[in-house]
Amino acid sequence: MPKKIFVTGGAGFIGSNLCAFLIGRGYGVTAYDNLLLGRREFLDKLKKNPHFAFVEADLLDRSRLMKEISGHDLVFHMAANSDISHGAEHTDVDLNLGTIATYNVLEVMRMNDIREIVFASTSAVYGDTPRVVPTPEDYGPLFPISFYGASKLACEALISAFCHNYGIRAWIYRFANIIGRNGTHGAAFDFVARLRADPARLKVLGDGAQAKPYLHVDECIEGMWFGYEKAKEDLNLFNLSAEGATAVRKIAELVIGETGLSGARIEFTGGKRGWPGDVTQVRLDGRKMADLGWRPHLTSDDAVGRGVRELVVQYYGRR
Repeated sequence: MPKKIFVTGGAGFIGSNLCAFLIGRGYGVTAYDNLLLGRREFLDKLKKNPHFAFVEADLLDRSRLMKEISGHDLVFHMAANSDISHGAEHTDVDLNLGTIATYNVLEVMRMNDIREIVFASTSAVYGDTPRVVPTPEDYGPLFPISFYGASKLACEALISAFCHNYGIRAWIYRFANIIGRNGTHGAAFDFVARLRADPARLKVLGDGAQAKPYLHVDECIEGMWFGYEKAKEDLNLFNLSAEGATAVRKIAELVIGETGLSGARIEFTGGKRGWPGDVTQVRLDGRKMADLGWRPHLTSDDAVGRGVRELVVQYYGRR
C-alpha cells in the first residue's frame, strides 16, 4: 500500500474531501492545485497536520510538477475544468487543463518511477443518447458531445498507453454527477448561488426534465478507494454511480425548500438541453463495481437530498 499520495486538484470539490479521507486513514498527502476552482479554505482543517502539504501550482508547469511529485507512491488525478459550458466558449480550456495536464502528470510519473494512478473520468465520454441504457463500461463506439467529455476520453487513452509501455497501473472511474460539501459547480451549487443573489426568482437552464444519476461525494471517495484496493488488473475501468436518476426540476425544488424561500418562482429557459454539450439523460450501469463488492448506500435522490442540505448550510447559512 502507498505511503505518500499526490492529489491533483486537491483543493477542489472532490479533491479536498479526498485529502481529508486519506489523511484520516494515516497516509501522507500532498494536494497540488492552481486554485482556479479550488479554495484554500476547503483544506483549513488539514493544514496543521504534519502529514499534509499544499502546493499552489499548475499542472502545465511540468518542471514544478516534476519536483513536487517526487517521493510519492500513488497519484489521484482529480484536476480538470469541470465547467463544461466554459469549455464550449473557450475551446482550448479542456485541451490544456485536461488532456495536456494529464500527459504531464503521466510523464512526470514515468520519470519519477511512480507506478499507480487513480483517474477521475466522467460519464460524458458516452456521449448523447447511447443505444444501451443503463450504459455499461464496454459500450462503444464513444462519441462525446462536449470538449470536457472529449478531453476525458483522450486522457483515458493516454493512461492506457502509459500503462502498456511503462508498467503503470491505473484505476479509471467514470463518474456520475457528484454532489456534496465543498461543491464548486453543478446544478445544486448554481441554484444556491442564484437564490442568494435573487431570493424571489430561480433561473433554470433548459426545461428541467434533464435527469442524471447523482452520487454523494463521500460515497464517490469510498468507491474509488474500494476499487483501488480490490481491482487487480493493470488497467481497471469502472462506472461509479448510484441507483436511479434525479431531474433538474427536483433539484431546484429541493434547493428552494432547504433555503426556506417557498415564494421563489422557478423560471425555465426552455429547450431540452441546458447548454451546448449538456447530455440531457444519463443512466449508468453500476454492476461491474457491484460484482467487485461495492454499492453506494444512497440512491440518486437520497444523495441529492443530502448534498443540497450540505451546500445550503455551507453557502447559504440555513439549516
